[in-house]
Amino acid sequence: MLLLRNVEKSKLKKRLYVRICIWPVLILMTGWAVMVIWLSALTPGIKLMATVLYPVATLLSPLLIRPRWLGTAVSCLLLAGVVIWFLSSAPSNTRDWQPDQAILPYAEISGDQITLYNIRNCDYRTETDFTCHYYDRTFDLAKLRTIDLFLVYWGSPNIAHTMFSFGFEDGGNVCFSIETRKEKGEEYSAIKGFFRQYEKIYVMADERDVVRLRTNFRHEDVYLYRLQVQPEIVRKVFLDYLQEVNRLKAKPEWYNALTGNCTTSIRQHTVPYNPDARLDWRMIVNGYVDEMIYERGFISHSLPFAELKKVSYINKKAQAADHAPDFSRRIREGLPEQTH
Repeated sequence: MLLLRNVEKSKLKKRLYVRICIWPVLILMTGWAVMVIWLSALTPGIKLMATVLYPVATLLSPLLIRPRWLGTAVSCLLLAGVVIWFLSSAPSNTRDWQPDQAILPYAEISGDQITLYNIRNCDYRTETDFTCHYYDRTFDLAKLRTIDLFLVYWGSPNIAHTMFSFGFEDGGNVCFSIETRKEKGEEYSAIKGFFRQYEKIYVMADERDVVRLRTNFRHEDVYLYRLQVQPEIVRKVFLDYLQEVNRLKAKPEWYNALTGNCTTSIRQHTVPYNPDARLDWRMIVNGYVDEMIYERGFISHSLPFAELKKVSYINKKAQAADHAPDFSRRIREGLPEQTH
């Protein structure tokens, strides 16, 4: 009799443990599914109805349907349906895009001759009033020398937008900004960035566009770091970028605020050539990524980090340079020289 009681207690404990483990997962998954429904393109009436009824059905099924395993199975099927629906949504390159993101860049590579098409150079009157211009240019890959990192802070000091700029020995610079591709009238939302609401775009631009937009018109805080990287590695990373630029033109991809954002995408391009590519929390809280790469020796140690960060702040220089043809040279004045 005592043995039977112990067995029954053991079974009860196991059931209780399973329920304790399952319910938090079920609640989290249901919350995720509700967000998928709410951010979907369903008509407002259907969306509101589904947003209310779906969590009720998913969470009450295990409590009301007997046997209990059947109720749990119903909840799992409901969740699986939303997951399948979510994964079946396809990105597109043919939407009514905002004018500054309507034209995709691409590259043609013939040996060391690299021709870049649709390098953006918008003429800004205000942040939202501008005229888009594009140009094509052929570069000699053998003359690619430098790679620089821009950190752009628009609010919290913990999060920044990151951009890479590649410099050629003849003074040409090409900057890449990995962004959400937005339709006309669409605004950026950090939450929507997790739910396949934006396609990903590699903006390939003149620094007088993507840098000046942020320093002179958005008045965001911009820092420029000259990275200490061997030219042969710079060329490999540059070609890796161009492969992705061409791939996105042929096959669009969803932006993901966690796994496919501006910083994690940079990491994907550099990991194959980076001898110190270990993961770090500052890749997520990327407002501190400059501190991380300083520690790893990818930025000059001629100054203590705190002092280096002060001299790397380029807003005043960018605002003074404004339309100047030598904008890229002027924003680099006073920065530590690059050594390889």
